[in-house]
Amino acid sequence: QLQASGGGLVQAGDSLRLSCLASGRTFSNYNIAWFRQAPGKAREFVGVSRGSTGWGNGRTHYADSVKGRFTISRDSAKNTVYLEMNSLKPEDTAVYYCASRSGGPNVDNYYYTSGAYNYWGQGTLVTVSS
Repeated sequence: QLQASGGGLVQAGDSLRLSCLASGRTFSNYNIAWFRQAPGKAREFVGVSRGSTGWGNGRTHYADSVKGRFTISRDSAKNTVYLEMNSLKPEDTAVYYCASRSGGPNVDNYYYTSGAYNYWGQGTLVTVSS
C-alpha cells in the first residue's frame, strides 16, 4: 500500500516536498516512481528511484521537464520516498501519484511508463500559481 501526501497551493518559484509512505513490503527492493496528471492531460512520468537490488542499483531517473529542479530520495528507516520540488512552475500543477513495483527488466525506459507499476497511491494535488 502506498500513501502520497504533501501537496498544496504554492506560488511559482516556491518549493514543495511530497512524501510516499510504503507499507507491507521490503522497501529497498522496490522501484518507486512519481507520476503526475494535469487536468485534461495524460498521466506522465516524473521520476523513479530504482530499488537497491537487482538491475536498479539504487539509481534515479527524471523526466527532462523536471531534471535539475526535482529530486527523489529515500528514507529506508521510514519506508518513505520523497519528491523534493524546487523552482516550481505553473505547468507543474497536477495530481502527483507514487507507484511501485518489485524487480523488472534491465531496460531503463521501461520504468518511465505507468504500466510498469503494480501499486499506486491515491494522489496528492499540487497547484502552482503564477
